[in-house]
Amino acid sequence: MNKNIIAGVATLAIALLGGCNNAKSPDSVAKDVESAQQKASTEVANTEKDAAKDVGSAAEKVDSKLTDLNNTAAKDAYKITLAQADGDHKVALAKCDALSGDAQKNCKQQADADYDAVKANAKATAVAEKQ
Repeated sequence: MNKNIIAGVATLAIALLGGCNNAKSPDSVAKDVESAQQKASTEVANTEKDAAKDVGSAAEKVDSKLTDLNNTAAKDAYKITLAQADGDHKVALAKCDALSGDAQKNCKQQADADYDAVKANAKATAVAEKQ
């Protein structure tokens, strides 16, 4: 009896561990990608809307604070770039779910690397524009 229980538990453990990094169905991936794209578009639109408000507020004070306007515009451009990068990253990760095993792992690593590179470039651009 104990052998049957141990064998059953071992089989269950192997089945559960075997489920890691398995490819999702194409329909599931398509839904995930579409959802990530919609969220990304909404995030970018909201960030652009907020940026327009920020720039509009700063523009009212142009005479005395031209430097503030430039810094605000640079900051908002940075925010928009990050919002777009976040969305692109989420879409890329969702697409990686169509893969399995090492291919999925490599896909996610590449998506993370691309995201980090965009963030670093956006930060460098923002710093350069403020000076």
